Amino acid sequence: MDYLTKKWKMWYKSLDVNHDGKISLEDVEESRNKLTELHHLLGDKAETVRTNVESWWTTYILKGEHQLTEEQFLSNLTTAYKQDKADFKANIQSCFETILDVIDTNKDRFIELKEFIYAFKAFGHENEELVTKTFKLFDKDLVPLHEMIAAWVQFVTDDDSSKRNIIYKVFQAGV
Repeated sequence: MDYLTKKWKMWYKSLDVNHDGKISLEDVEESRNKLTELHHLLGDKAETVRTNVESWWTTYILKGEHQLTEEQFLSNLTTAYKQDKADFKANIQSCFETILDVIDTNKDRFIELKEFIYAFKAFGHENEELVTKTFKLFDKDLVPLHEMIAAWVQFVTDDDSSKRNIIYKVFQAGV
């Protein structure tokens, strides 16, 4: 459980887009605006992305709350994990299928370096050099969407610290 808690704390910090110590509707607003601006999306496409990002936040992260402290976030994850690990993993799978589908704005079912950089920037991580370095851990120019989803699901759900974990390495690098 300690390994998962450590990773969940990293995830929490990554979701605190405006770095104010809590996850809130302000983080939702900032991430959805940044994502549409970085991709230069306009009109219906921009509105669809904004709507989908907000829906992801409210469905999978905030879950009806206006804000979450780290303690609340960890408590929610711990409860869900202990209650039913298979259901927890399925929910996290759906979580990352949803958000990575939004991030894959060109809908080619791959995540390229530019999309990876934009996604991290949309979540308040501006160090482009470090994000680029960590993308290279995938050892591909185009990462199939299903591989990116699997990496995130492993990060959030797998309690085996002996396994190679790319997303964990991303956060360890200081992204």
